Amino acid sequence: MDTPTRMPRYDVRNDGVGPYAVFYCDKCDREFRSQPDVKATVTKSVGRAAMGGLLRNIPLVGNAVANHVEDEDPRNVYTLTPAQLESAWKQCEQYFHECPTCRMIVCPSDWDTQAGTCTEDSPRKEEIAEAQAQQAAGVLKGIAGAFGLGEVVRTATEAAKQANTQMARCTKCGALAPAGTKFCTECGAAMQQPTVAKCPKCGAEVGTAKFCPECGTKIEQAPAKCKNCGAELKGAKFCPECGTKAG
Repeated sequence: MDTPTRMPRYDVRNDGVGPYAVFYCDKCDREFRSQPDVKATVTKSVGRAAMGGLLRNIPLVGNAVANHVEDEDPRNVYTLTPAQLESAWKQCEQYFHECPTCRMIVCPSDWDTQAGTCTEDSPRKEEIAEAQAQQAAGVLKGIAGAFGLGEVVRTATEAAKQANTQMARCTKCGALAPAGTKFCTECGAAMQQPTVAKCPKCGAEVGTAKFCPECGTKIEQAPAKCKNCGAELKGAKFCPECGTKAG
């Protein structure tokens, strides 16, 4: 059950129409605000102003009592009673989930509905991260296109892909490390070393290039294979034989 069993971190604010609560996601600090009781604020403010005006006509103690009454105006209050806080939480509770693994209260941005956990503890963590990266890249590409920087982004992306092919990759968690690293610094598993592709004509290193940068010979790249069972991936993100994530 992902319904929160407690309130997340919160604070109380007042923009001049009465106090309200702001609840924060434990992961990303995203804010969710309750609505102040404007009707009650207006009603009480009018009543207190009238009462204050009457009290000021009382000799000696009238002004002191009137000031105290006006200071309690909801427009000046920065606290909530337990009942008010509970009401505020009921307004925002629907936007939060409690992770059964880490017990953190998180917002929809940090929640994996399919797994029923926060994204950090989800078994689809890598897949989610990849999807988020692709989404961010799409936004960046759109912005770059609007400013005429599409070619710059494309070149940078190709350079990043080239760099990744020249690094060792963990066979278990997929972490990258400099070529020659034998064991993963994240999980301790053995590292898969990068394959150095060479031109069949002149022997120059070509990486993932389609043509040799030295002599122009067309390079026939070996088909990508699963790092676990060796089956050809044929462009798939997961091995069709054993289900291991490609990369």
